[in-house]
Amino acid sequence: MEPHDEELVKSLAPGNEELKLAYETHRRLKSEVEELSARSHLSPEEELHRKELQKLKLAEKDKIMRILAEHRRSPSVSA
Repeated sequence: MEPHDEELVKSLAPGNEELKLAYETHRRLKSEVEELSARSHLSPEEELHRKELQKLKLAEKDKIMRILAEHRRSPSVSA
């Protein structure tokens, strides 16, 4: 996620529960993926779990980007 997108998320999250939850979930999943990726060896089950976490993380990022796009299209926004 671009730094300007993260800044916008942080400014909008307090007033948008869906965005706040998606961002928190994305950050948690990112941390879990990084933790697994840092290991020198993963079992097949752990590798499968890491890939599933990556898919979930991407889905949350897509949700965040959709919300930001809707916000940017809103006529009441001066971005």
